[in-house]
Amino acid sequence: MTGTENGPAAYFPSIEKKYGRPVAEWKQLIRTSPLTKHMDLVGWLKAEHGLGHGHANALVAHTLAEDSGK
Repeated sequence: MTGTENGPAAYFPSIEKKYGRPVAEWKQLIRTSPLTKHMDLVGWLKAEHGLGHGHANALVAHTLAEDSGK
């Protein structure tokens, strides 16, 4: 990351630092989850993995946008 990221990706450096996992790992968890709805995934990351709301929301938003081609 260059530090010039906008939107959800701007959270990635702090997510990696705070939770000790690379963003790619979080995205893989999201993609392999049986959940598909944005807020269901956010709630799951918060409950099961201890992420804060903003970090979970950023990861889910970026992953779902990436997967939809947006």
